[in-house]
Amino acid sequence: MELQVSQKNEDFLTLRYDEVNLRQGPSKDYPVKIFYKKKFLPVVVLDKYENFRKIKDHENNSGWIHISQLSKKKAAIVNKEEAIMFKSPTIYSKPVAILKKGRLTKIKKCREDWCKVSSDKYKGWLKKDSLWGLL
Repeated sequence: MELQVSQKNEDFLTLRYDEVNLRQGPSKDYPVKIFYKKKFLPVVVLDKYENFRKIKDHENNSGWIHISQLSKKKAAIVNKEEAIMFKSPTIYSKPVAILKKGRLTKIKKCREDWCKVSSDKYKGWLKKDSLWGLL
């Protein structure tokens, strides 16, 4: 089995379903290492082999996922102990919520140092440096 070395620019994708298997190798014959149960969880693509992608998650777990289980929808995980979500992309606007480390956010759009996100019933802006899952 020959693996293609992928280009250095990494791609972030998200899990397409509520349940996704992370396998030890690039085929359904390999055992499952982790059962993910988080739709939209961001993962970074490290390598490609046929219809499988070698990925790494925010906790540095890595393995192979079939391409059909991945989505191009944008999401990120809060990587600081606490991140304040603001009404506008400035720290001088009204705070909307405090998100804890590990919180999943869906990305609407990003510009410069801020991303417009939603998480459950909250919508607002987070500083980019408090998010894992962006290029």
